[in-house]
Amino acid sequence: MPRFSVLDLQQKKADNQRIVMITCYDATMARLVDKAGIDMVLVGDSLGMVVQGLHDTLPVTLDDVIYHTRAVGRVLQTAHLVADLPFMTYQTSPEQALTSSGRVIKETNAQSVKLEGGERSAAAVQKIVEAGIPVVGHVGLTPQSVHTMGGFKVQGRDDESARRVVNDALAIEQAGAFCLVLEGVPVDVASEITTRLSIPTIGIGAGVDCDGQVLVCTDLLGMNLSFQPKFVKRYARLEETITDAFKAYADEVRQGVFPAVEHSFTRKTPRAIPKIYG
Repeated sequence: MPRFSVLDLQQKKADNQRIVMITCYDATMARLVDKAGIDMVLVGDSLGMVVQGLHDTLPVTLDDVIYHTRAVGRVLQTAHLVADLPFMTYQTSPEQALTSSGRVIKETNAQSVKLEGGERSAAAVQKIVEAGIPVVGHVGLTPQSVHTMGGFKVQGRDDESARRVVNDALAIEQAGAFCLVLEGVPVDVASEITTRLSIPTIGIGAGVDCDGQVLVCTDLLGMNLSFQPKFVKRYARLEETITDAFKAYADEVRQGVFPAVEHSFTRKTPRAIPKIYG
């Protein structure tokens, strides 16, 4: 079965079928995500925080994203693969945005790119789309603007900012994006945008009325139990499971229990090993 295309995903909105997206960064996780029948996989610049241990996404480079997108793209069979454009790889000019997008598409198996920003990013979106590269937009809480926003804060809570988020969404659709991520916006704002747009909306902290949802794999798996934003539901608590497994392994090594006979190799014809020296 070929990977989901742009047209397949847009048809899901037309058919009122919800789109499922997961963010992941490596081949092992991507294989499991694909096995679960997920529609879209995003290699997000959130890898800076999840994989690299950074405090935000700003230091992530285009080479970082390309490296991880290659790893994910090698194993995906059916999910549509989207790659993020990191901070300052598209903001300078539409030409820079196109060059960065071209690298991602040429050097990975990604089918589309994602960038943040509404009206301010519309020209970049249009330039990329005109070159034949599908674009996913991202409005609302945009992590690359964390300093301007004063932190990772919900956007659109008052009338003025709500209108701004709606206008941003409309601008990105008009520029040619085939899909739009809505992050950290009130439910009613996300619902209005989803109704007004002809392209699918993917929510993260934007309520149930979006055309789809996205979560980071490590968040929904509970691999960092100290991190619990309101919009995340844990479907497992793997931090505990994995830590217990590591502890059990350490105990068995220290006690001389592992490796046991069944984990060891024997010679076909056991006999004294001849001395090579002396």
